[in-house]
Amino acid sequence: MNLKTIHHIAIIVSDYERSKDFYVNKLGFEIIRENYREDRNDYKLDLKLGDYELELFSGNNNPKRLSYPEACGLRHLAFKVDNIEEVVAELNERGIETESIRIDTITNKKMTFFIDPDNLPLELHE
Repeated sequence: MNLKTIHHIAIIVSDYERSKDFYVNKLGFEIIRENYREDRNDYKLDLKLGDYELELFSGNNNPKRLSYPEACGLRHLAFKVDNIEEVVAELNERGIETESIRIDTITNKKMTFFIDPDNLPLELHE
């Protein structure tokens, strides 16, 4: 087995424009390509942050997330940051609420959570 790295993470979103605004304009992801898939009547948006790609698929009546964050499947998506207080302040200035900063009991590093437009838990971790 010769796995090199994570290529991408895919997320199904309920409101394409709202999620596109959130990930691109508020979190700073770069658009790689945006495709309307006529046969499915949906969009697929490929985004980039550093060396990683995120795929957003517009949903068509997909079920809501069952619990926060303990549903089976993707538990959360975590972003590494150098200064968590600065990033939290910037998110708050952009209208994104965050939980209180706390210490991860395993790594002893600062961490906090916030949510995307579909309540997907997103983590900041120093």
